[in-house]
Amino acid sequence: MSSTTGPTSASADLTAPTTNSKRPKYSRFTQQELPACKPILTPIWVISAFLLVAIVFIPIGIVSLFASRDVVEIIDRYDTDCIPSDAQKDKVSFIQSNRDKTCNRTLLVPKHMKKPIYVYYQLDNFYQNHRRYVKSRSDQQLKDAKHADETTLCKPEDTAHGNPIVPCGLISWSLFNDTYSFSLNNQQLALNKKGISWKSDREHKFGKNVYPHNFQNNTLIGGAVLDTSLPLSEQEDLIVWMRTAALPTFRKLYGKIETDLQEGQSIQVTLQNNYNTYSFSGKKKLVLSTTSWIGGKNDFLGIAYLTVGGLCFGLAVVFGLIYLFKPRRLGDPSYLSWNRNPGGH
Repeated sequence: MSSTTGPTSASADLTAPTTNSKRPKYSRFTQQELPACKPILTPIWVISAFLLVAIVFIPIGIVSLFASRDVVEIIDRYDTDCIPSDAQKDKVSFIQSNRDKTCNRTLLVPKHMKKPIYVYYQLDNFYQNHRRYVKSRSDQQLKDAKHADETTLCKPEDTAHGNPIVPCGLISWSLFNDTYSFSLNNQQLALNKKGISWKSDREHKFGKNVYPHNFQNNTLIGGAVLDTSLPLSEQEDLIVWMRTAALPTFRKLYGKIETDLQEGQSIQVTLQNNYNTYSFSGKKKLVLSTTSWIGGKNDFLGIAYLTVGGLCFGLAVVFGLIYLFKPRRLGDPSYLSWNRNPGGH
């Protein structure tokens, strides 16, 4: 019997349903056949890389460290000394009383300080990063007067006597209220308090049509009282304070002295010791500081660069000595475990 394999068989193959294949379309990208750089980390390359990092990092660390050491700082802790002797045993009662809290301090200039000289207040053991504290504010209210009633996030400082507080929240309520004035040779030193806050905060976070209202009007006063005739965008002490700190020890800019100070000069400081840090064992310090191209006085950046650079240099030396005294040929199969122990023992 003969079978025919003619046109009928061919037409059947054409009409047969084609099966869908899940095979992806071929391309050099999907098959990972594109040109690629596969560097081989030879001992020379590794040693050279460590040396390069050391050559770059060590000079940067030295320059950063010297720049930080050129910054002149005067730090004066006054929270204990500004309490009268008869109130040392109960500092909280004194700070909450109506007694005069004026305190006079004398600061000695250790080195020549070029203007501008930045005046900071430093607080220790103050946790501005506490979750409830950070959330107790209303950004909508701070930005636009139309949202003055939006105080739902500001508890417990949301309303007073049935009216909304502007600005509301624990952050603004606890605004730092110690004040400082400076004099040199019985002449008042001008303190510039303009431009101490971030420009972006003044222009975008605090409205020009938002004025303080019903602020510090509760039974318990937290801190400073705001000027009701100035919009929030011009009250820079508040703007600086409301940029909360990430750590419990922090500094905030109070103002700038636009006069050079010479070595050996004595600055008389008259301050009002109003802020209550005694109830939580906090500390208050007054800081006068110059700046350099790297910023304020901070040795960490220079030490970090020197540490990394020195570590890389040490590793380069160690690897270089190993490569010099115990070299091994690259890709030598005799170092494979099954070649070193062919019997499996």
